[in-house]
Amino acid sequence: MLEAVKVGVLGLGTVGCGTANILSRNADEIARRAGRGIQLAVACVQNLEKSRDCDTSDIVLTEDADRVVCNTDIDIVLELMGGTEEARGLVLKAIDHGKHVVTANKALIAYHGNEIFQRAQDKGVSVAFEAAVAGGIPIIKALREGLAANSIEWLAGIINGTGNYILTEMGDKGRDFDDALKDAQRLGYAEADPTFDIQGIDAAHKLTILASVAFGVPLQLSKVYTEGITEITSKDVSYAAELGYRIKHLGIAKRTAEGLELRVHPALIPQRRLIANVDGVMNAVVVKADALGPSLYYGPGAGAEPTGSAVVADLVDVVRALTSDPENRVPHLAFQPNALSDIPVLSIDEVSTAYYLRIHVLDRPGVLADVTRIFAVHNISIEAIIQKERQAESTSVPIVILTHQVSEQNMKCAISELEELEAMTSQVMRIRLETLS
Repeated sequence: MLEAVKVGVLGLGTVGCGTANILSRNADEIARRAGRGIQLAVACVQNLEKSRDCDTSDIVLTEDADRVVCNTDIDIVLELMGGTEEARGLVLKAIDHGKHVVTANKALIAYHGNEIFQRAQDKGVSVAFEAAVAGGIPIIKALREGLAANSIEWLAGIINGTGNYILTEMGDKGRDFDDALKDAQRLGYAEADPTFDIQGIDAAHKLTILASVAFGVPLQLSKVYTEGITEITSKDVSYAAELGYRIKHLGIAKRTAEGLELRVHPALIPQRRLIANVDGVMNAVVVKADALGPSLYYGPGAGAEPTGSAVVADLVDVVRALTSDPENRVPHLAFQPNALSDIPVLSIDEVSTAYYLRIHVLDRPGVLADVTRIFAVHNISIEAIIQKERQAESTSVPIVILTHQVSEQNMKCAISELEELEAMTSQVMRIRLETLS
């Protein structure tokens, strides 16, 4: 067998140690798959004295990143440090020194992927990023290779485990949002500052990457419409369940005749859909392709070894391709670099979906007539309307409305007029509804 490929890693935290443990435990199996051994030779860390959850006795530890990215003995650099600007600089330096790169950094790829892939193409090296989306689920490889015969019509994913855990707790245990968030933080699922997770920013990074690989377009994070889950109440979760739906925080990328939809927001999904039953911190992505039809990819979206599994899979792919002509390798974004399409991305106002609305109005005659009149003016068709019981000591009643598909712009105008009604006692709660059919 050929001499082992030497790998350097930037960052030896949770994912780095998970990767190291897999490489050590499954060394023989990995070598059989790759055609040669893979040796983790050097690691750049912030603190040399820190105890770690992996055996570092055969790894040279350093605080100097250049000993990894500029090391002539290193063939592949793993970027597992996180962040964007420092990581970008080190990845570009590694590429300039002829190193292949494997990264688990979704923000790095979402913000700087176009630049990084162009530099890698110019230098004839590979950049692999399976672990950047949905942890250990091989969704990038599925889109880039397994579905290469297909035209992708749309994809929808639960791609943030923290948000999914919170919504699951709200549905299963009737918790309110703040209580479920505190529990997620206590269990280590959410950071002390959970903004990226609960506001959809993390999911937007991942959706940017998925859409680029699915549709062969440049990475366009700035064009992703992003909405969080902080306004969802336990009442909304309960009402949705009564109507046969689950609320999930989705990343959706869809090809239409007018352009691409790229959006992250809460959505009602019919309970019969498999993805509606993905609970806790698990991730899942549904892909609708023209030849295959719908397929579901499910698994852990984070964690040391699930994410390390994806990192090592990328390592094996890169090692297999070390001796191949760069032009014969699988393209970074699935399509040949000179064949990326400039498909326009639609603004959210141009998107059409069905809606769940919760309104609170004074309990008096004529109010429903005013509501339906406003809907008629804006060409909004109602599928169902349910008046819930008035709460004790309250002068208003909650009304839940499901609509048929309508443009976002029309719905915005209708909601604005609804909120001006004298009988309206609170703002309208609006959640999009996706049948995923």
